[in-house]
Amino acid sequence: MTIRQATNDDIPALLTLLQNVVPLMHASGNFQWDAHYPNETVFRQDITRNQLWVADIDGKIAGVAALTEDQEPEYAQVGFDLSQRAVVTHRLAVDPAFQGKGVAVALLKQAELLALERSIAFLRIDTNSENQATQKLFPKLGYRYAGEITLGFRPGLRFLAYEKRL
Repeated sequence: MTIRQATNDDIPALLTLLQNVVPLMHASGNFQWDAHYPNETVFRQDITRNQLWVADIDGKIAGVAALTEDQEPEYAQVGFDLSQRAVVTHRLAVDPAFQGKGVAVALLKQAELLALERSIAFLRIDTNSENQATQKLFPKLGYRYAGEITLGFRPGLRFLAYEKRL
């Protein structure tokens, strides 16, 4: 598995990954993503900003994550100090064909590497309250649960915020 920055050439594979992931999310009661978000425009913006990373296994896109320093203002709801720089993982997804192969772990490890390279002490992430897999994964990787938040751009949904201090 190779973790690398995404390119515009990856867009078709990323859209296919969404087509594979979103129905499974909905089937489990997780409506964090839909036909409108994330989308090609969001991925292209991430690529332009050099903040979209993919897990490549034998030439196939197995997973994706946007690794940014963009913190949601709503993170203040759980007491995160938004003046502190943090590497924040957004849009983390693993193609169902590659689940259970350590793809999400590898992408989250990339977030740690970026934080260390940038001398940033905090990693932050949020997940839909219905996403059981990430709620198990994040604590295993040293993230501590910080509390529940709402996100203005996803009304009606509940999210759980996590933080890891390096």
